[in-house]
Amino acid sequence: MSSVAIVPAAGKGERFGSPLKLLADVGGEPMLGRTIRSLLEGGVDHVVVVAGPGVSVAAVTALQDPRVTLVVNPDPSRGMFSSIQTGVGAAEGEPILVLPGDMPFVRGGTVAALLTAARLGDVISPRYRGQRGHPIALPARLRSEIMKADPTSNLSAVLQAADEDRVELDVDDPGILRDVDTTKDL
Repeated sequence: MSSVAIVPAAGKGERFGSPLKLLADVGGEPMLGRTIRSLLEGGVDHVVVVAGPGVSVAAVTALQDPRVTLVVNPDPSRGMFSSIQTGVGAAEGEPILVLPGDMPFVRGGTVAALLTAARLGDVISPRYRGQRGHPIALPARLRSEIMKADPTSNLSAVLQAADEDRVELDVDDPGILRDVDTTKDL
């Protein structure tokens, strides 16, 4: 089965000061494009980007890649988990990687290592210097648990309710911890 990644990208960017946060320039390309590129370069077969209603991300050329699908979370005010649910509902594949759109510094090699480790069917979290980060790799058996959970919940609660332990994969990639919340984070 082919791998899939869910990219929650429906937030308002309030701490950043602009709903256009995901279009901010990171190394010469929009932040969201760089996030998508790291997943594709790492070997993910299909990427589902979950945007909010009325948010234009047309400037992100990575969305034109045939391996990328854009879907809309009709009510992102419920929180990021509702975007994960929207993405999981629109995607097929295993493992399912989840990487927020505001984490453009994850290396493709880290994604490849997670895909390899996830073949064992475990929940895999990358770890850098003792801290867990993103993307997280999920087995497809969790799909129904994710979909039936309360949209205002979170992924950690779903994993706990499903009695799933995380396997931590040590990586040499500080990008797994580096999300962009404010302009200073760039």
